[in-house]
Amino acid sequence: MNDEIMTTIGCDIYSFDGRILEIFGIFPARFHVRHLDLRVSGPDRKGNRTVEIGHGQVRGGGTIRNYTAEEWEQADGLGALLTAVREAVESASGHGAG
Repeated sequence: MNDEIMTTIGCDIYSFDGRILEIFGIFPARFHVRHLDLRVSGPDRKGNRTVEIGHGQVRGGGTIRNYTAEEWEQADGLGALLTAVREAVESASGHGAG
């Protein structure tokens, strides 16, 4: 992947270039796919979702973002960005197709 993917959700801007996931906002964060663990949970009964991003096997240093149903629905391209991140993580760990 050579093209950067960007999307905005709530007050956060997600940017992914194929290797580095960056989140710009009140609590900015940066993660390399070789040391990244991504979990998305929800929606709950109100439609809210949680995005948890950690540094792989290392404890601490991760981020948890909670988004309302409205924020999630308005985040154009978020699904594509998260899919690209998951695929890059799997590829970097040797579990993907390559």
